[in-house]
Amino acid sequence: MSSQQPSNLPGMSTGDEVDQEKVRQYLEQEEKPTRTLNRFWSVVVALIALGMAGFYIYTAGTLPAPVQWQRGIYVMLTFILVLLLYPSFDKRSRLQPAIGGFADRLPGPLRAILMPRGGPTLFDLFLIVVVVIVVGYFILNYPALQRRAGAYNPTDFTVSIIGLIVSLEVARRVLGWSMTLIGIFFILYLRFGFVLYDLPILDTFAHRGQPWQRVATVLFLDQEGVFGVMANVLVSYVILFIFFGAFLNKAGASRFFIDLPLALAGRSTGGPAKVAVLSSALFGSISGSAIANTVSTGTFTIPLMKRAGFRPHVAGAIEPSASIGGAFMPPVMGAGAFLMSELTNTPYSVIVTISIVPAILYFLSVLTMVHFEAKKFGLSGIKTEHTAWEIIRKEWYLSLPLIVVIFMLARGFSPGYAAFWSILSCIPLMYLLPENLADFKNPAAQGGTIVNAFVRSTGRVIQTINEAIQKGVRDTLVIGATVGVIGIIVGTIYATGVGQRFANIIVSLSGGNILAAVLLIGLASLILGMGVPVTAAYLITAVIAVPALSDLGVALLAGHMIVYWFSQDSNITPPVCVAAYAGAAIAGADPWKTGWTSFKFAKLLYVMPILFAFTPEILMIGATGKPLVDVEWGKVAMSWFSATLGTIAFSTVSMFYLVRKTTWWEWIIAAIGTFLCFWPNLITDLIGVVIVGGVWFWQWYDVRRQKQARVQSSMAD
Repeated sequence: MSSQQPSNLPGMSTGDEVDQEKVRQYLEQEEKPTRTLNRFWSVVVALIALGMAGFYIYTAGTLPAPVQWQRGIYVMLTFILVLLLYPSFDKRSRLQPAIGGFADRLPGPLRAILMPRGGPTLFDLFLIVVVVIVVGYFILNYPALQRRAGAYNPTDFTVSIIGLIVSLEVARRVLGWSMTLIGIFFILYLRFGFVLYDLPILDTFAHRGQPWQRVATVLFLDQEGVFGVMANVLVSYVILFIFFGAFLNKAGASRFFIDLPLALAGRSTGGPAKVAVLSSALFGSISGSAIANTVSTGTFTIPLMKRAGFRPHVAGAIEPSASIGGAFMPPVMGAGAFLMSELTNTPYSVIVTISIVPAILYFLSVLTMVHFEAKKFGLSGIKTEHTAWEIIRKEWYLSLPLIVVIFMLARGFSPGYAAFWSILSCIPLMYLLPENLADFKNPAAQGGTIVNAFVRSTGRVIQTINEAIQKGVRDTLVIGATVGVIGIIVGTIYATGVGQRFANIIVSLSGGNILAAVLLIGLASLILGMGVPVTAAYLITAVIAVPALSDLGVALLAGHMIVYWFSQDSNITPPVCVAAYAGAAIAGADPWKTGWTSFKFAKLLYVMPILFAFTPEILMIGATGKPLVDVEWGKVAMSWFSATLGTIAFSTVSMFYLVRKTTWWEWIIAAIGTFLCFWPNLITDLIGVVIVGGVWFWQWYDVRRQKQARVQSSMAD
């Protein structure tokens, strides 16, 4: 969170309220700790980061470089930065005592060379040279490699073998062994797939296998490999929006993302929790990362919720439940949305357009659940110093970069070009940061003129830009480290055709039932998400599961949306739910209990994919299966209306509360009404509303009757 976050608001977290060590531990499950570099290597990393950011921001605003340079430079610089910043083994490794003991026995000069403090080891430098050679080989020989694709020579094979090994090592350093072992499994599967012919059940996935030369070259040099779809999406869109998020944060816009929700919802029932939901929607619309969202806004909102009376595990659960919605909220949505655009050959502006209503419904669901939770325990809002209009009037300019993104995407510009201008639009905001404004308002106090004030502010702005670039580049490394393993997985799936076989298995197990197929895909996504980042989980599941949904008659884009929504479930669903565990650390609550509570507040995550399958009109998909083409807008409006009613009713059923806690028979009746509300038909909607409304009226009458009875009883006494 930016340093511009307001410090005088009630509920602001302090160091003793947040267990920073626990937060760090949970974050390290998502991203390993980096080295503390000495001055020389810090400068080297900073210069590489500046060069990397400058190259991709410049090409986004002008013309992209040739494909081999555009993708190759990214892979090369990402791998080099990982090798410089991430040690082979961190301090928690079981090998660390042995490594430390070996280092202690070395002579001082030799120890300084082999295992220096504050810098990379000799092994790291060797790997960096290897990276430059193998990626440089791909870049410089790209035209020739294209001409001899499928008939690679021995040098190509050697380079590919080395490149795959380095790719696996980079993934291991940043993401741990789970992602690395998955990559190794797919390499072995492509080589030895024939052994599955002799194994019952698994023989469905058998194939004739490929020789090592074919395995290595296909996975490293072909268009579906390391330099394939994942690398293309990262360099074309994702890293630019990561830079945009870093620039926006450094420009102080995060202050607006907290102040406005606080003014809008702070005083209402359960106000602090609603502030958490709204601020997560605003912040998440840019970051697209549940982990970053939880930590950034959660350090403010979770202590605020606790002070308002929310139980620690509930406060710790509400924030991650809202934070995963950032992946669904336009305009950025996260890396998965850019991948979806690439995989479906759909303009990103279309992806954004069809995602707006489902995203709003998700946040509406969490908001209404939060409201009922607060009503259940009698939790009120908090006093706020400013009205929403005052915040808008004073801080509206902080939203300008976001407006630039939305406007340019709506006008049909490419996402990369929109990100370019949005990044530039953040720079003028940096001149409006408090310390710069103070200089401009009273330059004489600093012993100078307005020109001196401008020079001093420009110096600060340049420093702020550098900080944004350094943060943005480091933020790209987590997802960039997956590029090699993702290339291995996708390349194997395409080379073996196993995706279609998996699709056949899903169709067979589901008996041709769409609901059963969707539930099976949700389970597969949850299992995959336990070991890999959500973007990787989406890509892997999409490649193997969307064909099954297409075979069952689900529109292509609806199938991808189903998988994309499910890919977020591992963030908030035990046993592995890093976002929820981070929320628990901030709240000082039990992680397991917080995880299941976050699952409770995020349950619409599992309902919306079902709606995508049965009512694609909610995504503005017409009868042809294409978005915004041949759409019957009456059906679209009906699906939105039904989904809104169903979402509110679903929140009631999920929280077991309406006017008061529901009894078991009230809950069953309300659940039936909820099902009817979700069905996109005016008659079923009306019946559902009548049923849920009837439960509400009965509870209202029952509460009033019991209150009158207590009054009469007290008067009689």
